[in-house]
Amino acid sequence: MEQMIMDKRLEPKRICKILMKQGLITKHQAIDVLKKKDRIKQKLEKRLNKDRDDMSEGEIPVTIIDVISALNLHRADDPEKKIDEESVYQFLAEAWNYPYEKIDPLKLDLNIVTTTIPKSFAKKYLVLPIAIKDGTLTVATSDPLNMEVIEDIIRVSHMKVRVVVSSKTDIIRLIDEFFGFKRSIAAAENEFDSIGVDLGNLEQYVKLSAGGELPSNDHHIVQAVNYLFSYAIDQRASDIHIEPKREISLVRMRIDGVLHTVYQLPKKVHRAIISRIKNLSRMDMSETRRPQDGRVKIDKGGVEVEIRISSIPVAFGEKVVMRIMDPDILFQDLKTLGFMASDIERFESFVTKPHGIVLVCGPTGSGKSTTLYSTLRYLSTPEINITTVEDPIEMIHEEFNQIAVQPTVGISFSTILRNILRQDPDIIMIGEMRDLDTAENAVQAAMTGHLVLSTLHTNDAPSSIIRLLDLGVPYFLIQATLIGVLAQRLVRKICTYCKESFEMEPSELGRMGLMIEKEEKLKLYRGKGCVKCRGTGYHGRTGIFEVLPFTESIKRMTTGETDIGAIRDLAGKEGMTSLREDAVKKLLLGETTYQEVLKVTWGFH
Repeated sequence: MEQMIMDKRLEPKRICKILMKQGLITKHQAIDVLKKKDRIKQKLEKRLNKDRDDMSEGEIPVTIIDVISALNLHRADDPEKKIDEESVYQFLAEAWNYPYEKIDPLKLDLNIVTTTIPKSFAKKYLVLPIAIKDGTLTVATSDPLNMEVIEDIIRVSHMKVRVVVSSKTDIIRLIDEFFGFKRSIAAAENEFDSIGVDLGNLEQYVKLSAGGELPSNDHHIVQAVNYLFSYAIDQRASDIHIEPKREISLVRMRIDGVLHTVYQLPKKVHRAIISRIKNLSRMDMSETRRPQDGRVKIDKGGVEVEIRISSIPVAFGEKVVMRIMDPDILFQDLKTLGFMASDIERFESFVTKPHGIVLVCGPTGSGKSTTLYSTLRYLSTPEINITTVEDPIEMIHEEFNQIAVQPTVGISFSTILRNILRQDPDIIMIGEMRDLDTAENAVQAAMTGHLVLSTLHTNDAPSSIIRLLDLGVPYFLIQATLIGVLAQRLVRKICTYCKESFEMEPSELGRMGLMIEKEEKLKLYRGKGCVKCRGTGYHGRTGIFEVLPFTESIKRMTTGETDIGAIRDLAGKEGMTSLREDAVKKLLLGETTYQEVLKVTWGFH
């Protein structure tokens, strides 16, 4: 009976008529949809319910909306774009007089989602509580015309209900993720046999007994950790932080360089979750007082993703940070990293030299690893032997011979370089040039006919020359081996879906410290905030670069008393674009905002 009522609300001809009137599909497309609907529906039903693990809540019905979304049609209002599920629901929401909302998982409260209504009810009727404000419960649904369900929620919650429309796929995924994660954590918490709160490292000496602890292979803990990994990858997170506090454990994720608090976990399950992560990454589970490093490889939708794990003791226990090494991000075409045409040409000329040293500079999180790995893949051919020394190996790639630094067995950046030279390498990548021994061995490798790529932690490209001198490398060896230096940072990109232009006076930017030599108003861009970017106006990041060729004139200036300011001035005259100048170019091209330029290039000119 319920299915019949739903079929009537979402009757194919009625939905097609609405979408035609709204301008999303043409009459010809509507006829085509109605002709193919039965065949497409059968295929979708088999696929949808075949992929489901839990069939106890019944099958999920396939509607005409699913059929339209699956046909991959071109939009009538914008033929360059395809019709997807979100666009169908957006147009229908407008016709039904309900707001459409793209649910941002990072802004959801786990308790509101999972305690307001039962999972069975949420799954059966595809409704999801997403917020409570001023006594009003906001509920997302793909079928806002089902008023009986809304009335049931009002009766159960004893609150006013505000209805918003969201896509069915988002609602199903979030019900599974949030209820599954909550169930795993709650079950794990119930099995925990300890009394009181774990005070961790800061106050562990006043504890009389540790009490019982959950084993790391407890199936609830296993599921909870799997949810965290899956969730982080879906949200494009680069890092997961699990931080113990006095009474809770915080889970935060870094997305596009910004940390977001995702969950607050009961402190009782913190140790079990940390133990599970340490178990997966082959770390010592019994050791909680020393920092440890590990790694784990997981499969997500047929793609292998490596996660680098670091644990460290803090006041209230062990903090773990997991860096997600996505091969699609680490191994890119050099031209997609954000180089301007002249800079990519210069950088490619550096790395195609037969021997010498090329340095990539910048602080942690500036994208150096991505640049180096992408460069190595660009250079890799069957005729070339590439060997890397890394601490740790960030992403394993079978085309390279990768060596991990292991001080306990005598493998350091400096000591292993001597052995590498006996391995007949063509290109050597050193993770970091951090001391004189490493620098001297790198210079020796460059002077004996090898191309050496490495990183330095300096603010800009000219500073790398001073840094090498500070390490103790003689200036004449720098003159003989250095080819060029690349300095870089990352800026957030404006979301292409909600990008808009506006005008601004150059003087206004000048007052903020961003000098642009133009008299007329500037046409700049920003993101309004939309469902695709979670209202931030940004989606993804791109690099800004400073490429310094080590020319003959700069070589002559490199002495024991090198003047960094003079080198910087000369490099500018010879055509080097500074980090600030490159960021301004991307600002004027509409790739990023002036706020990002000011934040990332603060202190530069």
